Amino acid sequence: MELLFVIVISACIGAIVRYSTPKRRTYGAFLLPAVAAAVSAVVWVALLWAGLTFDGTWIWVATIGAATIASLVVAMVLPRKRIESDAAKLAQLAPR
Repeated sequence: MELLFVIVISACIGAIVRYSTPKRRTYGAFLLPAVAAAVSAVVWVALLWAGLTFDGTWIWVATIGAATIASLVVAMVLPRKRIESDAAKLAQLAPR
């Protein structure tokens, strides 16, 4: 049950990151919440396997922190790469 809670919290944080960063029109509305949810699920299960308990503080902090960092990284890197890729494709397709 706690896995569901941490995934929902992380997806909400991903949505907050999406709407608080510039250039959000270069990717879809659900990309950052999906990235945050996926990262939080993987980190949560990995930390459970590592021996942390679900009612401990550090598993929550690490999981939500990793999801936040992952969504911030995607929000900062993806628009730059997308703009560069679009400019290169436009230069390739433009008549000379």
